[in-house]
Amino acid sequence: MTGWTLGIETTAHTFSFGLIDADGLPYPSASDILRPDKGGIHPREAADHHKDVAASLFTKALDSQNLKPSDISAIAYSQGPGLGPCLRVGAAVARGLATRMEVPLIGVNHCVAHIEIGRQQCGCDDPVLLYVSGGNTQVIARLNGRYRVLGETLDIGIGNMLDKFARNQGIPFPGGPKIEQLALQYLEREPHPTMEGLQLPYAVRGMDLTFSGLLTAAQRLIDNGAPLDAVCWSLQEHAFASCVEVAERAMAHTGKSELLLGGGVACNQRIRTMCEEMAEDREGRSFAPPKMYCIDNGTMIGLLGWLELKKRNTSLEQSAIDQYLRTDQTPIVWS
Repeated sequence: MTGWTLGIETTAHTFSFGLIDADGLPYPSASDILRPDKGGIHPREAADHHKDVAASLFTKALDSQNLKPSDISAIAYSQGPGLGPCLRVGAAVARGLATRMEVPLIGVNHCVAHIEIGRQQCGCDDPVLLYVSGGNTQVIARLNGRYRVLGETLDIGIGNMLDKFARNQGIPFPGGPKIEQLALQYLEREPHPTMEGLQLPYAVRGMDLTFSGLLTAAQRLIDNGAPLDAVCWSLQEHAFASCVEVAERAMAHTGKSELLLGGGVACNQRIRTMCEEMAEDREGRSFAPPKMYCIDNGTMIGLLGWLELKKRNTSLEQSAIDQYLRTDQTPIVWS
């Protein structure tokens, strides 16, 4: 393959085009994010947003590298998992472009794309992945040609939990960055904090996690008069410690010494630091890609498409979306 691969990401609130050159090198995405004025993401509103911005973003992506449509030699898109209406927009755009340009089409697994862009950016070989995003939370490791889910959330994703808590306090979407800011604010005025009066349920259930009880208990602290910045600190500490514990157990179980963070919540510096400290204690290493590759982006979709196109492509008959696609349903055919 001699040209560029175009990646299309539309699993949730983000529409993004990303580019991968003929040698597999990634370039920053052209993205547009739906930010609801109130409430969470409504799938159909997000899908309408994606339709509205698709054409202008496509032009922006090509212009960023001075490309013409004829320079594109393959189209990759998120086939799942994600919000159905949003995924359908991306698949329709991908099918239309691939048909018009007469280039191969490849539907890829959004979760696996997070892993591969992280491996490419960080140079790690065979890590345990701690995948912490709005819609999902999983601990993943490669075994026998697939990425196996060793533990996951039993209810809502960690990012969804943080956003819901923030929304209840009047903080607009996305709420995670503001929670991180408020937690740091609390540490500035309480440099030696304790959990007294700020205790929350622990989210670990064996190798799995559950965050809905944590959300309810954090809101109860607010209702009982606890300062918002203190509760934000406690919420982060409890939620992130739970994730790190399960990740450490996965590293011990698999014998792997590398940990890789992925997903939008991996932008949070506190969870990065906790993972680094845990991995160092185990004489291992923790990695996290640049933040622009932690959030949903078309570049990671393009990269996985570029990798998979060496072995397969997606026919129009196979191109339907799968909003419940599992991480371990995708064979690792590229390495």
